[in-house]
This record gives sequence, C-alpha cells and structure tokens, in this order.
Amino acid sequence: MEKIILENCVGFDWDKANIEKNQTKHGVSHLECEQIFFNRPLLINEDKHHSNCEERHYALGRTDHGRKLFVAFTVRMQLLRVISARDMSKKERGFYEKIKENTSI
Repeated sequence: MEKIILENCVGFDWDKANIEKNQTKHGVSHLECEQIFFNRPLLINEDKHHSNCEERHYALGRTDHGRKLFVAFTVRMQLLRVISARDMSKKERGFYEKIKENTSI
C-alpha cells in the first residue's frame, strides 16, 4: 500500500497551525514528520475511522534519530499533508518492531 499512496507525491503541504499543534501538543517537529517517509520500515494503513470527507492514512515510522512516530496524513494534489503526529503507543511500537524484525533493515 505504501508505494501506491506515495508514488506520485512530490513534497509536503504544511500550514502554520499544524506545525505548531504537533510541536506544542506532542513535541514533534515538522521535519521529524517528514523524515519517517524516507526511512524504512515505513508502515502505512488507511485510517477508516477518520476518513469522512477525504481519504486519510496513518504511518508508523522512525526519524533519523530513531524516534518512532505515528503520523496521520492525507494526500492533496500530490502533496503529503500531515494532520497530526505523536510518539507511537506501546502497542504500535510492538507491531512496528515485529515488522522490523521480519525485514532486512
């Protein structure tokens, strides 16, 4: 699924409010959010619970410094638009680590 969603994306779409919200509420910078899309493994799933008006997804990934993040996002006009970002929960970290063990990364 990851490849299909990201294959036509050419960058990120940020607004000041989302940058501030993620930094203030969860201590996650917009640069950290972007990093997970370039590091492997990257797990992407559809976020059916929050896909009322537009198709939304979430990603589980790691920053360049190994911080494990959950990032909710959508794609608008070939740009990734991050909706929210936070540290992975314990359950999400366990799932991510299990996938990581089964890959050659």
